[in-house]
Amino acid sequence: MTEYTPLSDRYPPGPGSVAVALAAGVAGLLGSFGAVGFAPGFVLAPVESTLSQVMPGFAITFAITVLGDLGQQLNVALAGSIVVALYALLVGLTIGIGRELDSRLVPVLGAPVAVWVATAALTSRPVASLGAAVGAGIVVWLTDLSRSGERFVGRRDPGGRRRVVAALATALGASAVGYTLGRQGSSTASAGGEDVSGSDDGGDPMGDPAVYSNVETPTFDVDDQLAAAEERTYDFGEMDPLVSEQFFNVSYSSVSPTPDAAEWSLSVTGEVDQEVSYDYDDLREREFEHRFITLRCVGESLNGHKMDNALWSGVPIAPLIEEASPSSDCDCVMLRAADDYYEEFPLEALETGMLALGMNGRPIPRGHGAPVRALIPGHWGEINVKWITEIEFLEREQDGYWEQKGWHGTGPVETVAKLHAKTRTEDGQILVGGHTYAGIRGIERVEVSIDGGETWDEAELTERLPGATGAVEDPPEHANDAWRQWRYAYDPPEESHDVVVRATDGTGELQPEEESGAYPSGPTGWVSETVDPGSVQ
Repeated sequence: MTEYTPLSDRYPPGPGSVAVALAAGVAGLLGSFGAVGFAPGFVLAPVESTLSQVMPGFAITFAITVLGDLGQQLNVALAGSIVVALYALLVGLTIGIGRELDSRLVPVLGAPVAVWVATAALTSRPVASLGAAVGAGIVVWLTDLSRSGERFVGRRDPGGRRRVVAALATALGASAVGYTLGRQGSSTASAGGEDVSGSDDGGDPMGDPAVYSNVETPTFDVDDQLAAAEERTYDFGEMDPLVSEQFFNVSYSSVSPTPDAAEWSLSVTGEVDQEVSYDYDDLREREFEHRFITLRCVGESLNGHKMDNALWSGVPIAPLIEEASPSSDCDCVMLRAADDYYEEFPLEALETGMLALGMNGRPIPRGHGAPVRALIPGHWGEINVKWITEIEFLEREQDGYWEQKGWHGTGPVETVAKLHAKTRTEDGQILVGGHTYAGIRGIERVEVSIDGGETWDEAELTERLPGATGAVEDPPEHANDAWRQWRYAYDPPEESHDVVVRATDGTGELQPEEESGAYPSGPTGWVSETVDPGSVQ
């Protein structure tokens, strides 16, 4: 007959128990991922969001200006480590209590229950939290099972090597299953290919079916505008088209919310005579307007790639807030989002804004703020709040999220001319080009120097994109908040030379020459690049 193995032998203090606890923590994390994918029910989401909220401004500034996208990835890794440590602690406590009581049921049943309670408390999603409980529970159960028939005669396995191997093997298997399921869930949730990995918005702008399945999907008549943009695009080298094929995606949290369009609502609150609320159908049934609008990230490098353009479809904000009759003396507004993000700016900026439901002729994707996001012309990208749920009129000015972190990104965007494309023409000239943008001020001209800024020639600019169409009383002839492309061809010298680019905005003001970093008000300066003629194909 098999001899009973006391719990003190199954889980003796030492590396074995620690290995079981840590393995269960990893399996619990990936079990949560397997249950819901990269969505708000994933236990990582609330932890990472909390870290973004409480992290001091200097740390966030360092992450943005020095680490770039790696900074957000490290924040995700830190959040994951915290979750694993929490789960391991809970599992370790149940093992310790079970050892004291000599009860195998305490860790086998108590560990998954403890992990489930913690996950449900963090995510407020008790059903989805079962994934974490199952992941952690499998490791504890199979590790316990592997010890059930062992007999210890005269010695123990003091290093817990068998327990370590069993725990790691079980965790590896459970984690592989959880990761595979989570990837499938994330692929479904992000249908259409938008980038939700943290790089403001990405991919083929196709709406998430889960967001729109319970409502009638809106349609947008924008083929003529998209065709006009394609006709005006300069296509050479690595030049992005006038309508971005891959739109940058930056959010203060890596896990995008997944609000249901059928349950979504927008409230106008605060210092108003009458609070009002709108649901998705209220907006969808209004006549849409369609605008080309460019977004630029305040934290990008001077010649970075976090500036893109799209044709957005939606409704103007001004008529919606007029129905609430604002009574705020400070004329300042806070926009709030489903992911707890918030940003404050003057009412004057909001009056020309729009609520976007569509992007490039399709419903707005999840990574862009589905089902509805705000777009405020001429301002840095982060003020264009995604997943918007509230417009609050304030009694007095307050700092938004970025202002609290020391940034001043709610001001008008800086003028920039970027140099991103180089190629050799058939007649042997070098052709250089890029994009230029100055918010609602527009671009008057771009100049290029091939001798380090000693002499300048004017570059060729694309024709301005068409103005807004649809529900617009006095439609403008041209888009007033969209970038343009520039190009310049020249006979290159034999040696390497410095190509410098600068822009003049629509008010006649030249782009500042002095280079400054992104912090605190966005990057400025003339873009310069050393070109080796022999390397240009």
